[in-house]
Amino acid sequence: MLWFLILFFVVFIGLIYIGHKATGADWGGKRLNCLDGLNRILCRYVHGLEDKNKIPLPVTGPAIVVANHISGLDPFLLVAACKRPLRFLIAREEFERPLLNWLFRASGCIPVDRTGRPEKALREALRALQEGEVVALFPHGRILLDKELPHKIKGGVARLAIWSEATIYPVRIDGVGGEGHVALAPVIPSNVILSIGAPLQCEATEMKACLASITVDIGPQHET
Repeated sequence: MLWFLILFFVVFIGLIYIGHKATGADWGGKRLNCLDGLNRILCRYVHGLEDKNKIPLPVTGPAIVVANHISGLDPFLLVAACKRPLRFLIAREEFERPLLNWLFRASGCIPVDRTGRPEKALREALRALQEGEVVALFPHGRILLDKELPHKIKGGVARLAIWSEATIYPVRIDGVGGEGHVALAPVIPSNVILSIGAPLQCEATEMKACLASITVDIGPQHET
């Protein structure tokens, strides 16, 4: 029993050390920074995310990251592909999960009440952008596989970009081994490729064109 406790302690301390060494973004706290580093290791060595698959965010200032949504691994990949913290918009029912709620709160996730007042989440996301943060969202609003019927993306991303004058960075996720899964996806090995589209600026008079461009950039025609 003593040897087990010693081994557990050594492994625990080792993970903390490795996590801090691999940190790629400053989340404002040691625990989150450590988790950031461990996530980057996971995405690199279990899911094959290469260094060249980095989202070219500005060093400072507001930005919006959007991507297709095919598994529970997707947020991990986007975090690992950025040098800045991301504030995700997520469904309130996911935000309130007992074991994960502390992490969602600590990392600044923004809950979306899809049955009540979703505009409240948009206002919070807009405040974050106005304060120079990076907001991330999956504009299809749910996991959507390529084999399913086409699904319109939600207009909130364009409204946020117009209101905040933030640049949109579209990302297409491919090669996820656990495609279609939520909890299992992070532990199923992958050979992930992120196809990063050209940054977009949305104008109030060209909202439909902006949404159409995002749809193309994150759509299935970018499969590798």
